[in-house]
Amino acid sequence: MSAPEDITLCLARWSDGDRSVEEKLLQMMMPELRKIARRSMGKERPDHTLQATALVNEAYLKLIDGKPVRWQDRAHFLAIAARIMRNILVDHARERLAAKREGMANAISFDAFEGNLPAELETPEDMVALNDALEAFAVLDPRKAKVVELRFFGGLSVEETALVLEISENTVIRDWSLARAWLLRELRSDGA
Repeated sequence: MSAPEDITLCLARWSDGDRSVEEKLLQMMMPELRKIARRSMGKERPDHTLQATALVNEAYLKLIDGKPVRWQDRAHFLAIAARIMRNILVDHARERLAAKREGMANAISFDAFEGNLPAELETPEDMVALNDALEAFAVLDPRKAKVVELRFFGGLSVEETALVLEISENTVIRDWSLARAWLLRELRSDGA
């Protein structure tokens, strides 16, 4: 992996409009982007029609074609990439639901939710339900929702999440625990 200083320098140059660093940045960040995509896809059902490589490619296109961002560092870049990948997966799930059931989702199955967030999102309904619950939670507590997004969808460590959000590692651990409990309760009440 490239040194964080090299990545931060490339991100700063890219933020300043220097498009010549895109290829170098892509080469440096591609292993990390693939790791996030594999983690995200690992939580999806086994027969998912979107592959990790396609997820990385689509996310990268959105990163380079999106509105300009003042990149802070590697962790900031990965946090934005994780959010984009989450949005792509949720959009994909919504499209499948619309095609399959004309937008009518079933209640989420909670077999995989015991004591934790789901390790695997079995159906498009699961992904949409989790996303909707997370969006509702973000209204109540944006920081804790961001912790879930970075940890669960982005696969960031406690340390990386603390760095991105500029909070202590202990706060990340507490936020993660409280957010999981709230989301599980919310998802279970929707399914009841």
